[in-house]
Amino acid sequence: MGRLGLRPWLALLVTLASGAALAAVPDAPRPQDSRRERKPEGDSQKDGRKFEPFKVESVTSNGTVIIGGHPIAYQAIAGTLIVHPQGWDDVPRDSNAEKPGSAGGDDGAEGRNPTAEASMFYVAYFRSGGGPRPVTFFYNGGPGSSTMWLHMGAFGPRRIVTATDAHTPAAPYPRVNNSFSLLDATDLVFIDAPGTGFSRIAGKDKEKAFFGVDGDAYAFAEFISEFLSKYARWNSPKYLFGESYGTPRSAVMVNQLEADRSIDLNGVILLSQILNFDLSPDRPTGNPGIDLPYQTVLPSYAAAAWYHRKLPAEHPSLDALLKEVEQFAMGEYARALAAGSELPASERAAIAEKLHQ
Repeated sequence: MGRLGLRPWLALLVTLASGAALAAVPDAPRPQDSRRERKPEGDSQKDGRKFEPFKVESVTSNGTVIIGGHPIAYQAIAGTLIVHPQGWDDVPRDSNAEKPGSAGGDDGAEGRNPTAEASMFYVAYFRSGGGPRPVTFFYNGGPGSSTMWLHMGAFGPRRIVTATDAHTPAAPYPRVNNSFSLLDATDLVFIDAPGTGFSRIAGKDKEKAFFGVDGDAYAFAEFISEFLSKYARWNSPKYLFGESYGTPRSAVMVNQLEADRSIDLNGVILLSQILNFDLSPDRPTGNPGIDLPYQTVLPSYAAAAWYHRKLPAEHPSLDALLKEVEQFAMGEYARALAAGSELPASERAAIAEKLHQ
C-alpha cells in the first residue's frame, strides 16, 4: 500500500486516540456550576463582611392628647434602631485574624467580629411646637417583657381601658385618651428590649449576646446613644424610667452611659423597684428566713392604705404616719419577726393589732 493509501487510516487512528484521551479526563466544572457554588452557612462572616439582616425603619403620624383639660399636639414615631453587642466593630476585620492559629488566639476568636445584632423597636412621642424639652426613656422589666404595659397601660397618650379590681374581659379593648400621660412634661420614648415585643435578634450566639444583665444593659445604652444622635437630642435633659426588672437595668445602664459614652443623666425613675431581690416581699418562699422585706415594705403599704382611705383610724398627716410606721417596723415589728415561733401569743396579738391601726 502506498503512502497516499495510509493517510486515511492514520487520520482515523489519531481521531480515535484523541477521543479516548478526552474521555479519560474528568469533566471540568461548567461556568454556571461554579456560579452556583455557595459557601456553607456562617462563612459569610469569616471574610470580614458585615452581617446585617435588619435595617433602620420608622413611620410617623400625628395626634392630640388632652391632659389637665388642655389639648397637646404631638408627633408619634414608631421605628427600629440596630444595636450590636459589646466588642462589635463596623470596620471589617482582617480575614487572616479569623483563621485558626492566627495571632488573634488559639482559635481566632479574639479577632472575630460578633455577628449578633438586635433590631430594637420603639415608639417616640414628641410634643409639637415649643422650645427644648426633656426626653424620658421607658421600659418594662421581666426580664423578657415588652414595654406595652408602660406604653398602653400607663403613660402613653392613648391607653387601654382595663378593669381595676378584676380580670379584664376578652377583646375588644377600648382605647381612650390618657389624661395621665406624661407628655405635658417630657417627650416619651417606649423601648422594647431585644427579643421582646417587636424587637428582634439575629446572628450567631444572639441569645448569649443580649439575654444577660450586662448584654441587655449594653443594648439599651447603645440604643439611647443612637436615638440621641438620630433625633438631635444630646442637649436635652435625659431621664430613665424603668419598671420592675427595668430598675436594675437602669442601675447597670447608668454606669455604662456615664463611664463608656459620657452621657450624663438628669434623673432616674424607679417604678416597682427590685434593686435588691432579697428585699422582695412578694415571694417569701424564694428566700425563707429573711424578715427584712416585711419591715421595709410596711411604710409603703401604710401609705397606699392612707391614700385610699382604708385605715381604720384617721391620720391627717401622711408624714407623721410614715414616721410612726417606720419606727414600729424597725423596732417592735422587727423583734417580733426575729422571735418567730418563740413569740408569746399575747405579744403576737398586740403586734397584729398595731398592724391593723
